[in-house]
Amino acid sequence: MSLTRIWTIARLELTQRLRSAGWYILLGVFALVLLIVTVLALMAFSFTPAAGSGAYSAIVMLVLLLVVLISPTLSGSSINGDREAATLASVQTTLASTGDIMVGKLLAAIITGAAFLLVAVPFLVVSMLAGVVRVDVLLVSLLILAAEIVIVAAIGVGWSGLVARPLFSVANTYLVVAALCLGTLLFFGLAGSVIRTDVELRDRAWDAQGQPICDRWETRTVLQPRFDYVWGFLAANPFVVLADATPTTYTPYGSPADMFGGIKLSVRSAQLPPQTLNVYDPCLQSPDDGRPTPKEIIESTTPSWFVGLGIQTVIAAGLFAGAWARTRTPARRLPPGTRIA
Repeated sequence: MSLTRIWTIARLELTQRLRSAGWYILLGVFALVLLIVTVLALMAFSFTPAAGSGAYSAIVMLVLLLVVLISPTLSGSSINGDREAATLASVQTTLASTGDIMVGKLLAAIITGAAFLLVAVPFLVVSMLAGVVRVDVLLVSLLILAAEIVIVAAIGVGWSGLVARPLFSVANTYLVVAALCLGTLLFFGLAGSVIRTDVELRDRAWDAQGQPICDRWETRTVLQPRFDYVWGFLAANPFVVLADATPTTYTPYGSPADMFGGIKLSVRSAQLPPQTLNVYDPCLQSPDDGRPTPKEIIESTTPSWFVGLGIQTVIAAGLFAGAWARTRTPARRLPPGTRIA
């Protein structure tokens, strides 16, 4: 492979997109959405000491959302779109190898996704000026976001090489992204609700005036979902990966101060098995249910972001490798109806 030829392929791909007015309209709409979200986030988190961290996390999450929504459309037809337009065969007859074409297409898709991050930079700066954003939070979140941009781009380019029609390759890319973003949540909720266990609830009896009767107990049994058995399915979710990998910022009260920490707390809490006996005694001077604080939950549970990132990498690498093999020339076998030149 040649760096010069790779960049030439990428530049040709980017030039086609930059010629379209729709591309600039898309970036303008994205900037407008970021402006609205930044203002709302600063207002929403203004009641906490970490207003900047809260707004920063909201902007980064929004950038990831836009990447997984838009990148499949831009990268899912990069190879079969050229094949359908009869331009891929012309490129394959040059000195550009299959590796040059594949990596060049991937580089163009990554740059396209990174353009959204570049548009978000001014808004990230505003959120950082509004409050203290820790350096480790900044670096880790941007690194994970960059990794997700690469993974989604590789999935799109992979399907574009495996499927003959651009429409179906884009649809397949969206299906994979939807499976990671929504399918993991759906399976987690359904599977955790199906698996249940008996939990005993013990409380004081109450009189007609709503006062506890301290010499009487009431006991009942309920079925509690066992999300601790299926929480691992959330590990592959891109938003969970981003939140779980980013260091947590806490308020003075010990609660997460941003969206990263809120999502991380929810996922980590799902790891905890339900207590088989829950006792609430309002007759005590200062009732204590013995529940751990949010900080204790996060620090005592297992991080899973590296497992999720590994699963996503395997999926993206497998699709990309399959597209590489399908694009290699001379081709022994092509799908029916494939246009050569």
